[in-house]
Amino acid sequence: MNTDHRSGCPINLSLEVFGDRWSLIILRDMIFGGRRHFRELLNGSIEGIASNILADRLKRLMELGMLTKADDPSHKQKAIYSLTEMAISLVPILAHLGAWGRVWLPVSEELSIRAELLEKGGPPMWEQFMVDLRHEHLGAPARASGPTVRAILQAGYEAVVARKALAAVRDPA
Repeated sequence: MNTDHRSGCPINLSLEVFGDRWSLIILRDMIFGGRRHFRELLNGSIEGIASNILADRLKRLMELGMLTKADDPSHKQKAIYSLTEMAISLVPILAHLGAWGRVWLPVSEELSIRAELLEKGGPPMWEQFMVDLRHEHLGAPARASGPTVRAILQAGYEAVVARKALAAVRDPA
């Protein structure tokens, strides 16, 4: 990994990690979509990442300490990627980024509902989400009860999609 940096500024160094167009999308898909296999990441992203770019970014994220890779015990030819604590700690940043995007950019309702719910849930929800991710990716103990934050966010997404589908049937014009 290249250790040459333009400066020691924390914003510059962070942009050196996330300044490309795919790294945060991959982490987003792992965090919010629960995708952990190469094929899931390749086929599940609505942005359409190319396989060579995905392979390169996964390798880079592993070199940076954001991800780990292990053999998948359920399939000997698959690998499973896991978030590290370094990546899990991005949840509040992604929540803020999503909230900013909702205010300033032309987002779709169904793709922004997760950001809205995270914004409304605030730091307590972000912390619960990080506990869920630590359980899923690091083997830490699970929360005592209740649905996972990802399940809550997915339910919000599904509710918006269902409401829009019903509205389209009622008013096809």
